[in-house]
Amino acid sequence: MTGLERLNGSPSAPIALALSGGGDSLALLHLAKAWADGAGRELLALTVDHGLQPQSADWSQQAAQLAGRLKVAHRILPWLGEKPSSGLPAAARAARHALLADAARAAGARVILMAHTADDLIETELMRRAGGSTPSPRLWSPSPAWPEGRGVFLLRPLLGHRRAELRSYLAARGERWIDDPANDDHRYARARARRLVGSDAETPRPEPSVRCVGLAEVTEGLGGELTVPRSAIVGDDPPRRLLGALILCAAGTTRPAAAVSLARLAARLSAGEDFAASLAGARIEASGEGVLFCREAGESARGGLMTIGHGQGDTIFDGRFLLAARPDGARVAPLRGLARRLPKDQQARLASLAPPVRRALPAVIDALGGVVCPVFSEGGGVSARSLVLGRLRAALGAIPDEATAAQDEAR
Repeated sequence: MTGLERLNGSPSAPIALALSGGGDSLALLHLAKAWADGAGRELLALTVDHGLQPQSADWSQQAAQLAGRLKVAHRILPWLGEKPSSGLPAAARAARHALLADAARAAGARVILMAHTADDLIETELMRRAGGSTPSPRLWSPSPAWPEGRGVFLLRPLLGHRRAELRSYLAARGERWIDDPANDDHRYARARARRLVGSDAETPRPEPSVRCVGLAEVTEGLGGELTVPRSAIVGDDPPRRLLGALILCAAGTTRPAAAVSLARLAARLSAGEDFAASLAGARIEASGEGVLFCREAGESARGGLMTIGHGQGDTIFDGRFLLAARPDGARVAPLRGLARRLPKDQQARLASLAPPVRRALPAVIDALGGVVCPVFSEGGGVSARSLVLGRLRAALGAIPDEATAAQDEAR
């Protein structure tokens, strides 16, 4: 296994492991258990029951038994609710990542081990050649679930190993694993690609986790807005990557801007144009040598702003702020249209922010109709902490290991 040097956090923090019961994840469980015993770390195996196959509940129980036999703690995570009639693989993948991240955070784990192999890299490349846009699995990356996955990272230590190699390893130990029939269902692109992979296929190298150089020039304001010199986000691939991440993180959303829209915006920035635009839930204002990125307040009219409860009195406001200690009976809403009801001192502080930033800030409305902006609250009562810059740092490779992840979230 590779990349285990990244597991350098507190010895008391468990390491989560995604266990489906298939051959890849079962091999990972064996190998990770041997490493964890030597490193004095605890493993927590997590099995997502998607409920998409008649046998799924039985498979989850088999996975639990496999983990129990190796004396590894285990949890089953059911995907509840209605399933979409189209786009099922993508929806199942999103649900899986959200459930895994939520469970890992609840257990105090900052890293989830995933059993992607060299075959997954090959299959993804074949899918791209066929016109797909599935991202290639990386050795180390932030959880794609948001906000459930904040501060949670994925490590894929088996990317240098072929699937057949891992099954030989298991067979030598007398192990049996689950074969999901969906892996052979040619309605899905992944299954079609898998059929084309030969034993002699050349294994591509995983995409490296490279820190984006422009990140050092990004500053975050009080309202979660991001500013950056125009020069840092014009040019070819690295600046384009920074531009896409700035938009996604400033907006607090999960869907990145379309490539064609991103290219159009980059061209305007490169031309030195001053403008204001909206893209993928973000507001972008370019003036002179500076560019501002913030949440587009108009998203609230389309239901784009969300308040997500996360237990223990904490609330995530639209993917950008962690709100703590919300009073009983209070509700959270965008500040748009409520600024005049703020206390005078908060109105004065609000006036120091750029107008597009103000309207998308969180407002806490108490049972009597009083309004405060938790971004300006200090000591006691409700408070807000921005998640924007931390998410950007994770997306751009500035958090290379478990220890740094812990330090970053503690800021």
